[in-house]
Amino acid sequence: MISEVKFSCQFSLMFSQVWQAALSSLNPNPTDSCPLYLNHATVAALPSRVSRHNSPSSAHFVSRLVRSCLPGGNNRCIVMVCERSEVFASSCAMARAFPIFSRRSTSSRRTEKKHVTVEFVIVGQDSSPLDVGELQCLSNAADGVRLAARIVDTPCNDMNTDHFLDEIKAVGIELGITPVIIRGEELKQRGFGGIYGVGKAAEHPPALAVLSHKPDGATQSIAWVGKGIVYDTGGLSIKGKTTMPGMKRDCGGAAAILGAFKATIKQGFKDNLHAVFCLAENAVGPMATRPDDIHTLYSGKTVEINNTDAEGRLVLADGVVYASKDLSADIILDMATLTGAQGISTGKYHAAVMTNNEQWEVACVRAGRNSGDLAHPLVYCPELHFSEFTSAMADMKNSVADRENAQSSCAGLFIGSHLGFDWPGVWVHVDIASPVHAVSTWGSPKMPCWSDQTSH
Repeated sequence: MISEVKFSCQFSLMFSQVWQAALSSLNPNPTDSCPLYLNHATVAALPSRVSRHNSPSSAHFVSRLVRSCLPGGNNRCIVMVCERSEVFASSCAMARAFPIFSRRSTSSRRTEKKHVTVEFVIVGQDSSPLDVGELQCLSNAADGVRLAARIVDTPCNDMNTDHFLDEIKAVGIELGITPVIIRGEELKQRGFGGIYGVGKAAEHPPALAVLSHKPDGATQSIAWVGKGIVYDTGGLSIKGKTTMPGMKRDCGGAAAILGAFKATIKQGFKDNLHAVFCLAENAVGPMATRPDDIHTLYSGKTVEINNTDAEGRLVLADGVVYASKDLSADIILDMATLTGAQGISTGKYHAAVMTNNEQWEVACVRAGRNSGDLAHPLVYCPELHFSEFTSAMADMKNSVADRENAQSSCAGLFIGSHLGFDWPGVWVHVDIASPVHAVSTWGSPKMPCWSDQTSH
């Protein structure tokens, strides 16, 4: 018995020495990791400081470390040590590291289910345990993140407009909401010239779909409008062989809206919230829109098409006007993989935000830092930039005259112009063209489960 106690003490001492040696070896620049026990465990460190335009949680580094350092096996555990304010962003970052979609054959991947447990050790001034409601919030958010990732990862032969509508209907069933769907020729008849014009050449017809949450006691109406181009060939202004691959992700805005709507409603959102999905495939065919065609959008304004590859703004213009006219939304946010120029403007990790309201601009940037989904403002100056769309034949063209003059800002202004620059509500435009590509596919384990441990 004495020898067993002695051995146990020696083992504990050895474990403590190995742990301290691993910690002392870490030199994060910006991150670092050290394998333990024949790679059965890894200890990793995040940056000790971040700049003011990064998230205090270092969320992008969390995803990267989890993908690269998590040991193999069917039952794995992640212990995250962070402050309470960083828990939400860290949990979403870990969820991004475990996408669902894969079409690898069984011969090239393991088919057994994997399970990941995530445990938070909360340090700092507010180190009280997470309650059941907070843990459920983390689970709902992770579920929404992975739903959006699965849709974006799925190729168009498995995620055309029919399939995307099935995803919307499935969320509606789970939430007890019946979607409103306007589709095909009905879009044309009802004046949705943007969505119809973009999607009319595809085998699977375009659609406008709406999920509406209208609780008793609501004091305002909010609409989230998502660009859902399930594949973008560029249309007759066709993309090249190097720029077309990856365009399955052009539905990223609508996918993000669907995941966020599901998570938000499951958390018991108390105001009216509408999710508007503008779905189309920008295909090439006999029915395809041509450059020089003029379409009348849902706003009643006419648009001369000078670039069929500037299609996202056309479908979103219809979507935001529907949100204003038909849903009476006070606050409208549209989200889209809109411009390649966004990556030049704000980079791969920061979504570009434009809004007619300065307070909302500040709030969006703050929300990005808190959630790990970083955002940075674009110039909002319609009096200087909207003249880029001047047309001699219609109310406007759909693409700019000068591609070196604030392209991403101009693209957003096109959408806002259909609401009207004097519209009294709050309009927010979010361009996620580069961030939608930032997370790569890695593994296919089961949904992580979340737990909490408090360290004083």
